Amino acid sequence: MEQGEHMERVVQMELGDLARLLSECAGEAEGVDMTDPANLDKDWMDLGYDSISIIQTTSRIERDHDVLLDEDELGDADTPRRFLEMINAALSARAGV
Repeated sequence: MEQGEHMERVVQMELGDLARLLSECAGEAEGVDMTDPANLDKDWMDLGYDSISIIQTTSRIERDHDVLLDEDELGDADTPRRFLEMINAALSARAGV
């Protein structure tokens, strides 16, 4: 990349993106297809992910996408849907959308 050239920043994260990051940061949850929309409203623990998994994934998202996720909101992000909503709100705010 040449000086002055900027990479396009992600303004919305999809379920597939989150599934990939969870796999990279915390491993695959046994017997769970994280790309299946039926899992959007299931609790993280029911999907096989603990708080350490979510913290590792959160740190990666913050670093890769240059956002800071609210720790208070993170406590309420107990499902993939709520987690994606929190991430996408931060990405939109960063992008000025």
